[in-house]
Amino acid sequence: MTSPTRITHLIGHRSWEGVSERHGEVFNPATGEVTGQVDFASAELVGEIVESAAAAGAEWGRASLAARVQVLFRFRSLLEANKQRIAELITAEHGKVVSDALGEVTRGLEVVEFACGIPHLLKGGFSENVSTSVDTYSIMQPLGVVGVISPFNFPAMVPMWFVPIAIACGNAVVIKPSEKDPSVVNAVAELWQEAGLPDGVMNVVHGDKEAVDALLTHPLVKAISFVGSTPIAQYVYEVGAKHGKRVQALGGAKNHMLVLPDADLDLAADAAVNAGFGSAGERCMAISVVVAVDSIADELVARIRTRMGQLTTGDGRTGCDMGPIVTAAARDRIVGYVQAGLDAGAELVVDGRIEWHDGAAEGGGEGTFTGVEEGFFVGPTMFDRVTPDMSIYTDEIFGPVLSVVRVASYDEGLALINASRYGNGTAIFTNDGGAARRFQNEVEVGMVGINVPIPVPMAYFSFGGWKASLFGDSHAHGIEGVHFYTRTKAVTARWLDPSHGGLNLGFPQNK
Repeated sequence: MTSPTRITHLIGHRSWEGVSERHGEVFNPATGEVTGQVDFASAELVGEIVESAAAAGAEWGRASLAARVQVLFRFRSLLEANKQRIAELITAEHGKVVSDALGEVTRGLEVVEFACGIPHLLKGGFSENVSTSVDTYSIMQPLGVVGVISPFNFPAMVPMWFVPIAIACGNAVVIKPSEKDPSVVNAVAELWQEAGLPDGVMNVVHGDKEAVDALLTHPLVKAISFVGSTPIAQYVYEVGAKHGKRVQALGGAKNHMLVLPDADLDLAADAAVNAGFGSAGERCMAISVVVAVDSIADELVARIRTRMGQLTTGDGRTGCDMGPIVTAAARDRIVGYVQAGLDAGAELVVDGRIEWHDGAAEGGGEGTFTGVEEGFFVGPTMFDRVTPDMSIYTDEIFGPVLSVVRVASYDEGLALINASRYGNGTAIFTNDGGAARRFQNEVEVGMVGINVPIPVPMAYFSFGGWKASLFGDSHAHGIEGVHFYTRTKAVTARWLDPSHGGLNLGFPQNK
């Protein structure tokens, strides 16, 4: 067994050379092996990094748009060239299969490409002669230092929702990635350096709540972008706002997929499996509840079960369909929810909990397990006849557990979805255009799919939900991201000519 790799902070593109008093372990979730040791920053160290970023950001904010765009284009090319390496690093620390990790990097690339258009996106408005010989125009300026706090489930994509746009707008960034899979952000930060980003504009600080609180309270940090669970999103929003910061805090989800009687059931079953078990269900846009109208519920459940039986769970590097859970604690939490669903009376159609027989791993249901002797695995799991009072319905499990709730009609299904405290993503499967149009207008959710199970918008739109899935009034990337990382000045100017007519102590007036 090799010694764990040290993972430390990057300050101005240079590795921190100090000695940390606190550390965290980083695992390969497919084997259970400790592969890294990540340094945890103190509040004092976070303060030093922020001050360094503020000095660098002041210079970067004065750089021309042409200079910024050149860095962005070089970074985009480097990320494209290194995406396989980045994907494999994601799999090594998160566990998701390599193909899924590659898709994550590609979605991040789309935001980088959007940010390459920053000269157009930062154009202000101009009105000539708003009063006699008076012009008014607006300019968009950077904030200074912005903090990004990113989650474990998308260690490359979520940082790229924020960092490229913040940098393109002229800000310096201090990012704290998840301590569960911290190496990816370091690797991407090195690409920023290679692209020619000035020292100190992109900084990485590793740690836990102490580092988070230091970012939330430091007076030089002007904005915070966060993705994570709803309780932590609310905490980040409240503490950051109390300390005078802009905050966009994206929280948890419980995403529903409503299947009407006229839907293509093969398409719906494929969608439920892909959206429910991709990335082992560890994503805020996963479909965790299938809302099936009674008349087609039996057939839909049977088709989903058949497809679940074709899935292979194992080491994400070996070509299987689904990888492990990120940590042993997360695995145990998911297994606890499976037992809670059974105890509450739900029908366990497919049991993904692993049992051992003669040295081989087997699930309680369909599907195949390969090479899971020591890793943190839960196989695809499905409950039927779930009711809204059960914890497997109300709670964000964040694992490969799909719940089927049966309803009598479209109206009952819509009411169920709208009653949820979350409002991140939802989908409807139907061939009725009128029903789809009603749904997109009536459902109280921020991102809606019509025969699309995971309606993540492209980078030039913005990502974010409603209700307890978002704190703050700004979504991620798109034009909302540009506005979040800039502040606008309105300038009113008069250039006097020789006939200006002397003193006038009143407001300008049209004549």
